[in-house]
Formats: sequence, structure tokens, C-alpha cells
Amino acid sequence: MPQQNKPATTAILQAGFLAGSLDIATALLQFYFTTGKSPLKVLNFIASGLLGKDALAKGAFANEWWLPVLGLLLHFMIAFIFTLLFFGLYPKIKGLACYPIITGLIYGIIVWLVMNLLVVPLSNAPKFPFNAWKATQGLLILMLMVGLPISFIISSYYKRKSRRGIKPKEYHRAGLRH
Repeated sequence: MPQQNKPATTAILQAGFLAGSLDIATALLQFYFTTGKSPLKVLNFIASGLLGKDALAKGAFANEWWLPVLGLLLHFMIAFIFTLLFFGLYPKIKGLACYPIITGLIYGIIVWLVMNLLVVPLSNAPKFPFNAWKATQGLLILMLMVGLPISFIISSYYKRKSRRGIKPKEYHRAGLRH
């Protein structure tokens, strides 16, 4: 399929998969190098958001092979939700196309805020005291590994659409497929 005719689904899948992959790879490496512990603990922590602290303890779910798999699936589900949100908001917010780097960095901050002030606190994951250094690392990871890739891929998708003579705000009104 020619690059200029790439459907919205492809752009969303590319952005979500790239952002999710970069984010989890960075988080796993960062955890391993700072703690020396198995990076699977990160995936188990993500699963604990759904299952509770038993996913981390040597309790009901000890040594279950599917815990890290569940954590990875939940992680990518969240990455795709943030990608879809960005994709939907992009044509509605004037000026995003002009500054994809700044937009991506700001979106990473928004993702961090939503995850740390809403998603994680409302989940079943164990609560930890605030640590400014870890918070800064997490913020930078989300800005660089989630915000930027999503912004670059989605903005490039909409730029190709606009080169074909369709303005982003006209997609929905014209009934066109993204």
C-alpha cells in the first residue's frame, strides 16, 4: 500500500505499538539496572493493577507464567488507549501540527499525570510513597518514549491527509475514513 494512502488504523497501530514497546523496554531496563532484580517484576506490578497485591507476593499467584503476559497486555492496552486519545484530539486542537516535538513532550507529561494521579491510584496496585527521583525518571520515559513517537506518527499521518487537500477538521464532517 502506498505510504500516502495509509489508513488511520495503520497509523494508530504503528504509534501505539512503537510507544508501548519503547516505554516497556525502557522501564524494564531501568528497573533491572537500578535494582538488579528481574524485570518481570515490572510486568507483575502492572498486572497487580487488575489483580491486587497478590500478583506481587508469594501468595495466590506465585510463579504464575501468565502474570507477566497479563501485565504486558495491560501495558499495551493502555498505550493504545493513549494513542487513540491523541489521534482523536489531534484534528480538534489547533496548532498541534506546527510543533510535533513540543506536542509530543507535553503529551508525555499529560500521560504521566493521568497515569500517576488517576489510573495507578484507582487501580489495585500497591501504593508506594512518592519518590521525586523515580517520578522524574518515569516522566522523562513517558515524554520521550510515549509522547514523541505518538506525536510524530500521528502528525505525519494527518500531514499526508492535508497534502491530499483535506483539512483535519473536515474528516468527520465529510464522512471520510481516516
